[in-house]
Amino acid sequence: VQLQASGGGLVQAGGSLRLSCAASGGTFRDYVVGWFRQTPGNEREFVAASRRYNSNTYSADFVKGRFTVSRDDARNTVYLQMNSLKPEDTAVYYCKGNRGTDYWGQGTLVTVSS
Repeated sequence: VQLQASGGGLVQAGGSLRLSCAASGGTFRDYVVGWFRQTPGNEREFVAASRRYNSNTYSADFVKGRFTVSRDDARNTVYLQMNSLKPEDTAVYYCKGNRGTDYWGQGTLVTVSS
């Protein structure tokens, strides 16, 4: 499966963005799909994920109440709705699909200005 992340950009603090992770070459509903982010010099960190089949979601404490992950299996796409963005949310955001093996998409840059 190939993943394509999109939707990043420049936004002011307090604003919103919606990231998309579109899959091709596989059946997305069979995958756990997660969002991660990375800033220069730091390790990639977990942000949020959507489980397969029952679509339960879970997220890191630092985004709870602000970010929501959802999936549209008919479109083979998982979304990350990001609200109340903060400058510290600035990072390259990646999506990852897992069905025993990890498949990473390329990143999309999110920049939050103060």
